[in-house]
Amino acid sequence: MTGGGFWAAADRFDAVADRWWGRALRGRPKVDRAFYLASDLGDFSLIWHFIGAAQGLRSDRDADAAIRLAGVLLVESLVVNQGIKRLVKRPRPQTTEARPHHLRTPSTSSFPSGHASSAFTAAGVLSSHDPALAPLYYAVAVVVATSRLHVKIHHASDVLAGAALGAVFARIAVRAWPLADQRPPAIGPDAI
Repeated sequence: MTGGGFWAAADRFDAVADRWWGRALRGRPKVDRAFYLASDLGDFSLIWHFIGAAQGLRSDRDADAAIRLAGVLLVESLVVNQGIKRLVKRPRPQTTEARPHHLRTPSTSSFPSGHASSAFTAAGVLSSHDPALAPLYYAVAVVVATSRLHVKIHHASDVLAGAALGAVFARIAVRAWPLADQRPPAIGPDAI
């Protein structure tokens, strides 16, 4: 996008971030393979559904958390991919270089990154259920989100906006859909 104001500043930021990322990380076979894999696993929130399903096998409480995660990711995807992206309609980055690995090219617009949004939504929701693993969830979220910059499917500002949106979405979702053990105790005659 060209023009003045916010998008012009975003375009300048994106150009600097893309040049830096390209010099530092692109073109290294192991790094490329890792980021392309992360990008593939982020498609349709697959990695997050795998994690939720695996945890759901542990107990009824974990199964409830897995169902919540799947429901929240569905709503997040609809809001981002069918809502915000249709309103903003930002073009995706143009690349003239051949990609070292196959990659599905999405048909939606670029802003915000759905991978980043779903990654940070999932990390927030999973962390609310299992706080001890929060650093791991957020580390995976960072890799999935930045994979979109690495593979040149999103601009850096798309990724940052998606991550911020996902973090907010997770907070709202956890409050709106608490698990049974996360609800505040009832106040009534028996509580006295």
